[in-house]
Amino acid sequence: MIRSLLLHPALSALLLIVWLLLANSVTGSDLVLGATLSLILPKVTAPFWPDRPRLRFSGALIAFLAVVLFDIVAANFHVARVILFRRDRDLRARWLVISIELTTPEAITVLAATISLTPGTVSSDVSADGRALLVHALNVEDETAEIARIKRRYEARLLRIFA
Repeated sequence: MIRSLLLHPALSALLLIVWLLLANSVTGSDLVLGATLSLILPKVTAPFWPDRPRLRFSGALIAFLAVVLFDIVAANFHVARVILFRRDRDLRARWLVISIELTTPEAITVLAATISLTPGTVSSDVSADGRALLVHALNVEDETAEIARIKRRYEARLLRIFA
């Protein structure tokens, strides 16, 4: 009964949270309307998700979110320092080609979005076969080390989450 009602629990929870944030209040009517939408929308969109990815909601997801939040804050300070105290000609902007082991489009999208959320880097393209990600980085001292860092901090965790 509950499984048929909560077809996609994570999506339902996210929809409810987004609805409450958009409503900018937590009243009874907001909760009822948000809960109704969060139950109906996954059912309506289910035909568009035939191969829905399986996520592991575990410590790996919490650790991934913590790492991403920490990296966003740290990267803001790093980018500010680079912009304020480095001359343009001293910047080492680079295009990085990162081979990826992730296979599902959802996992690849989360990786690309994570990289783009971190200041100083932007995911630009995914190869046609989905095996490589093109990333522009504002300032890179060592390309190999930067690629290894992205793979270690983000991709390895996503491999466990989307297992």
